[in-house]
Amino acid sequence: MFENAYWLIALSVLMHVVWNLLARHADPKANYLWWGLLAHLIILAPYSIWQLVKNAEWNLELTLALTASGLANSLYFVALRRAYYYAPVSLVYPVARSSPLLIAFWSWLLFSEVLSLEEFVAIIISVAGLWFLAASTKQGDARHALPWAGIAAFGTSVYSISDKVAVEYLPGFTEQLGYISVGYACSFVALTIIQKKESGSWRPQVRPHWSLILIGGLCIGTAYALVVRAMRELPAAHVVSFTNGGIVLAVLLSIIMFKEREHWKMRILGSLVVSAGLILLVFNS
Repeated sequence: MFENAYWLIALSVLMHVVWNLLARHADPKANYLWWGLLAHLIILAPYSIWQLVKNAEWNLELTLALTASGLANSLYFVALRRAYYYAPVSLVYPVARSSPLLIAFWSWLLFSEVLSLEEFVAIIISVAGLWFLAASTKQGDARHALPWAGIAAFGTSVYSISDKVAVEYLPGFTEQLGYISVGYACSFVALTIIQKKESGSWRPQVRPHWSLILIGGLCIGTAYALVVRAMRELPAAHVVSFTNGGIVLAVLLSIIMFKEREHWKMRILGSLVVSAGLILLVFNS
């Protein structure tokens, strides 16, 4: 199972949904992502980074990929946090996750990887579904939020391409987790600087319950390390598209379990469109 790309993506999606639902229902003053990244860096990063240093096949390509991924991760988190200042998650996040089109473009431009017409149509359909989901939210200042969400999507496309390059030189899952930990360390520093600038304090005003921090620390980095591992078998645009299935799952859970019924019909429609695109992509992978 651990060698099957689709099982890796499915496990990643479940972990991603868990920590995102926790973040969504945490006190906004807690800055849950900050605490989750901190827990990851304390619990998982030291050993995994040590294994990365010892066992990775170090060369110029891996070094450049690691640098690009760290910078792009920081850009992603900073832009996402800025977008959330103007609009809620339900508007911002689907736009920020519409990066597979950009990833396909970078893959073609940099590596001459060309998607088939069926693959390209499937990705367009799934991204259109994400935009339906974003359009279902009428709250917030979309005019200011969307440019930042677009920058977050750009950051995602850059670190996804970098990760696709890097995974060829990372022999095992521990080394892949160490690679992710380096990028998340850069992101944590960037978020801490913004935290200080916005609030005058180096850490958030509120601390979530320790159990929520622990779950976040175990899930945030591990979920994306599974994505990187899946990139050994599938194109980056495919992998990132499939991980957006987590958004569909989160939407359904929010409607069914948390009784969030606002604009539910349009959200269901968007989820169905995303799902249709992903199913089509599975059959053309």
